[in-house]
Amino acid sequence: MCVALLLLLEQEVDLEERLHELDLRSDSDIPDVPPPTDSTPEILKRALSGLSARWKNWWIRGILSLAMISGFFLIIYLGSFMLMLLVLSIQVKCYHEIITIGYRVYHSYDLPWFRSLSWYFLLCVNYFFYGETVADYFATFVQRREQLQFLIRYHRFISFALYLTGFCMFVLSLVKKHYRLQFYMFAWTHVTLLITVTQSHLVIQNLFEGMIWFLVPISSVICNDITAYIFGFFFGRTPLIKLSPKKTWEGFIGGFFSTVVFGFIFSYFLAQHQYFVCPVEYNSETNRFVTECEPSELFHMKTYSVPPLLQAVLGWETVNMYPFQMHSFALSTFASLIGPFGGFFASGFKRAFKIKDFADTIPGHGGIMDRFDCQYLMATFVHVYITSFIRGPNPSKLLKQLLILQPEQQLSVYKILKSHLVEKGILQPSLRG
Repeated sequence: MCVALLLLLEQEVDLEERLHELDLRSDSDIPDVPPPTDSTPEILKRALSGLSARWKNWWIRGILSLAMISGFFLIIYLGSFMLMLLVLSIQVKCYHEIITIGYRVYHSYDLPWFRSLSWYFLLCVNYFFYGETVADYFATFVQRREQLQFLIRYHRFISFALYLTGFCMFVLSLVKKHYRLQFYMFAWTHVTLLITVTQSHLVIQNLFEGMIWFLVPISSVICNDITAYIFGFFFGRTPLIKLSPKKTWEGFIGGFFSTVVFGFIFSYFLAQHQYFVCPVEYNSETNRFVTECEPSELFHMKTYSVPPLLQAVLGWETVNMYPFQMHSFALSTFASLIGPFGGFFASGFKRAFKIKDFADTIPGHGGIMDRFDCQYLMATFVHVYITSFIRGPNPSKLLKQLLILQPEQQLSVYKILKSHLVEKGILQPSLRG
């Protein structure tokens, strides 16, 4: 019995040592992350010093929201290229905020190369995605520059080689007794890349379809965030979800109806202007992005019959509207019903690591990620929606691909296309002598 008891105790001690080595820890053992400092400008602090904390936060959020919206309108005026730079900047900042949380929680381990490898992988993934974009949308520009042709031709191989270098560096950085933690942080980095880089790439893909596909979804999320906050602030009584105690059903429902109305009206305004509805294309002759086209059927005013049930209420038998406005209803509905779950997900993440905000970049709002947690989910939906219900073959894009081919390949395509059109009866067969 004594021998058996000693063996059992020895196994228990061995198990404890193994658990310690694997660093298995409960949520309660996660060290507290220092709360972000108050970055509110002193002039605002003094001006609002007499208000309660609740109303002070209201005014700070309101003033900063108006400032951000004004800046956003300015960037829209500057054009699509500036919007792309904005998306890239937001991506980098969001990535930095999430990676920094991991570093703050586990920095006592002094993991080698963690920060350097995290930023290296960010560069690799951006190189891959934006290289694909260059090859896809700037084909004629690439064709004129021989050095770029080499980079585009072997783009995926180069991207893989760069990633493989980082992978090998990670393996070489592994330290005894911290293996599990290092693999955890390796996964942390890759999930962060998936959330930020992949989604921001989809945002830019949506922008190339036309600025309206960029502005309506983003504005709908912003509208929902603002109106849900306003309705919740003044009328909120019923808690919505435990992850976000301040979220209420009143704010959720009020935000939904406000967002749908806003999306419908905003779409009507944008659909009237070529600048917003035309696909964004790069003109290699002028070296700038252009938004000039004959608008598609989505942006031509049409007459629709009002359903009989609504005729009695509205007193209208027909209504004139753009077809895109019906699509805006789907976008607005997603932004107000499903989009907030991106925020709930972020709330759960912050609670898991005992932090209030991702950072203190924007006074009253938190970090950039706190403001864009719903936008990334929205970007994926819009991309899927476009590819599933909107996008057809793009003749201009196909033409760019054909121009890259060798002359004999272009001639072969020409012969096949001509034969196909003759069979369809669209072209008359050429007369041979």
